[in-house]
Amino acid sequence: MDGNHLGDFLRARRAALRPEDVGMASYGARRVAGLRREEVAVLAGVNADYYTRLEQGRERNPSGQVLDALSRALRLDADARAHLYRLAGTAPDDRPFTRAAERVGPALRQLMDGYPHTPAFVMNRTLDILATNALADALYSPFEPADNLARMTFLDPAGRRFYTDWDRAAQATVANLRQAVGFDPDNPRLAELVRTLTGQSTDFARLWEAHTVRGKTQEAKHFLHPDVGPLALTYQAFDIRDAPGQQLVIYHAEPGSPSAQALDLLGSIHATRRQSEPQR
Repeated sequence: MDGNHLGDFLRARRAALRPEDVGMASYGARRVAGLRREEVAVLAGVNADYYTRLEQGRERNPSGQVLDALSRALRLDADARAHLYRLAGTAPDDRPFTRAAERVGPALRQLMDGYPHTPAFVMNRTLDILATNALADALYSPFEPADNLARMTFLDPAGRRFYTDWDRAAQATVANLRQAVGFDPDNPRLAELVRTLTGQSTDFARLWEAHTVRGKTQEAKHFLHPDVGPLALTYQAFDIRDAPGQQLVIYHAEPGSPSAQALDLLGSIHATRRQSEPQR
């Protein structure tokens, strides 16, 4: 990752829009995809030279009014708008960032273990899996190791089999990591992860350059587990107040559904395997 995160984001979002997307007539030959800088400046009501300096990193302190105007011009949704503000260092209601220690307290681990019939795990903004309950261990058992959702998706051969719609899962994973850049652009763990993924996965590198930003949603997840077959699960993600950046994720299957039955079977299989393992 280079140091011009704001400029890179603006440039990528500009390239993703066509004149017809924003109600503008297209004129002249276009050497690059998307809107011209001058067109974004017109839509946002800012000076074209000023906007150019923003993209080039020569201007790094836009006002909230300018950021709002750019958000409208670039058709940013709520997640992308918040990301733009964070990159500019003027996010509304942002508090001084302190990097949380990557540990999970015993009370939270006990809470997770209290969900024996549904997978629960804790992860951080860089998608490192920090703690799991038994059924989450069983769910992610195809991966070796089950350590980071981005690495598992792009670099583990099990990823393309495990995620039924791999393309969708890959896009969401990269969008989550892009959001993490806005919260902590100098995070060494994030920089290391992005370097590794970019160097080893052309799919990741392509998606990373799109600068799509999205937080966690509640859309259904579809998995294909080698032990129990298809799983359709919804989930909830909860921010952990005493560990900023960490989230507790709890998966859920519709009661009485084939996925609920498959989860019960998966838990039994996992428990049986653990009992048969030699004691250390």
